[in-house]
Amino acid sequence: QLQLVESGGGLVQPGGSLRLSCAASGFTLDYYAIGWFRQAPGQGREEVSCISSSGGDTNYADSVKGRFTVSRDNAKNTVYLQMNSLKPEDTAVYYCAAVWMPTVQAMCGGLEVWGQGTLVTVSS
Repeated sequence: QLQLVESGGGLVQPGGSLRLSCAASGFTLDYYAIGWFRQAPGQGREEVSCISSSGGDTNYADSVKGRFTVSRDNAKNTVYLQMNSLKPEDTAVYYCAAVWMPTVQAMCGGLEVWGQGTLVTVSS
């Protein structure tokens, strides 16, 4: 069974940091692009970031550019999202998702496997 499991969410004060992890089981991530998404209460899902299968290419939503960094360790079958300078508007459930995409570019369309999400709350 192909699974992605997110972890690392929690409550953090504005300006703080969190690192989310996305661990795969049942398959290896080597040829999968990984996207991070978030959904705030009452809002639609937003793509936050995408990383290519090799990790050589990444992209970010304008709302998080310069504050969030996506990375991956294929040896650990895990992708990370480092979130710095967090703002209350970053509060959301964060999901990771995978798509078979052994390309140089980071492309996260047609996602095939989704995690269950982890809640990030930014509040004082």
